[in-house]
Parts: sequence; structure tokens; C-alpha cells
Amino acid sequence: MRLQDKIATGCDSIDKLLEGGISRGSLSLVYGEPETGKTTFAIQCAVNCARQGLKALFVDCDATFHPRRLAQIAGEGLEKISELTVLMRPTRFSEQTAIIDRLAEYTSKNFGLVVFDTVTSLYRLETAETPAKIFDLNRELNRQIAVLAQIAKTQQIAVLLTSQVRAAFVQATVSIEPVATRVLKFWADMIINMKLTEKSGIVQAVLEKSSSNMPLQTCYLRIREDGIVSCPNLSKAA
Repeated sequence: MRLQDKIATGCDSIDKLLEGGISRGSLSLVYGEPETGKTTFAIQCAVNCARQGLKALFVDCDATFHPRRLAQIAGEGLEKISELTVLMRPTRFSEQTAIIDRLAEYTSKNFGLVVFDTVTSLYRLETAETPAKIFDLNRELNRQIAVLAQIAKTQQIAVLLTSQVRAAFVQATVSIEPVATRVLKFWADMIINMKLTEKSGIVQAVLEKSSSNMPLQTCYLRIREDGIVSCPNLSKAA
């Protein structure tokens, strides 16, 4: 695959695992507990998309995208990057639906990346408010993700989703998995699980699924003000 078919994440160890970055034409999922750097990672991908001269659409469903954070990660190239970064901020699940249904219009020219951070938060809020509609909401979320996967392929853009997690109890053990895990894992071409470690500011990234069908791979990352960077010493020790 050519480098122009990838959107670099800006983190050497992740880009190495992904053979250059997130693939255009694919749907990628990053999930993890709070404070594991999911939003920082998503912003960093948008910044690197803009550095490649392509537009990035950032759909901020959690209202956690801050211009100051963008400036910290973008550095000296902030002006150009800001011009190529489009921000949308839905506040209801129905507004997320409307964005996705018109997404092909928004991304028709010179777009390389679409980010939904967090794609399950408004869905989760809606299910809590109207539990009687959970079947319809599940079906709608599945439709939305299917549309995003189709747009990624037809328009050859990278779609990056972040997701909250929930605890799953299986045979007396507890595991952490994304909200709406069956839907997200079915449609995702690439999955990274961000895990907390005992060291503050250090997370473990586990590549659970990739287009090359490689076995589980792990690296360690440091969350800094200017973005996420590799921790090569920890990665080698692991």
C-alpha cells in the first residue's frame, strides 16, 4: 500500500504497527477507559491528515475538543491545520444521525479523515433516557456504522471511531470491551485497545485487529501536552 493511502498517526510505534498509519478506505476503532488518550490520539490523527494537505472532519460528540489542545498538538503549523480541520458538535443522537446521513456531501472534496469522538456517547445517553427504544436505537447505531464503513470505502477516506467501554462478565471474570461491542467490532477493519498502566501518563496500546490479520501486537505510549509519543524502552521490555 502506498504511503499516500495512509493517514499517519504521528506516533512512531503505532505507525509501524499499522505499516504507515490508518488506511484510507477503512473504518478504525480505538477504545479504552477514560484518561487513556483516545481524544488526544484522534486529534493527532486529524493534525497529521492536515499536514498531508487533506481535510479532516472531527465530529465531537463528547464536547471535549478544545482549540488549545489542537494548538498544542499542531505546533507551528496551527494556521494551516485549522483551515483544513472541520469541527461538528452534535448534542443528540438524532443530530449524529443527520450528520452521518449527509456525510457523503460534506466529504466529497479533498477529505482524508473523518473522526467520531465518541461514536457511542450520544447513543448511550439516548438508551439511558428511553430504555423502551433500545432495540430501535441498536438498529440505528448499526445502520450508522454501516454507512460510515461504506463511505470510507467508496470515497477512499479513513474513518476513525473512538468508543467508551463497559465491563463484561464472562465465566466469573471481568473484561473491558467497547460499548456496543458487537456492532463496532463487526464493522471495524482495525481495532486498537488503549489500556491504563501503573505509570501515570503511560498507556498500553494493543492492536487487536488489522487488515493484515497479524496476531495481537502491543506497544507503550506516553501522553504529553503535544500529543502521544512512543515509549520504546517499555515496548522492548514487554
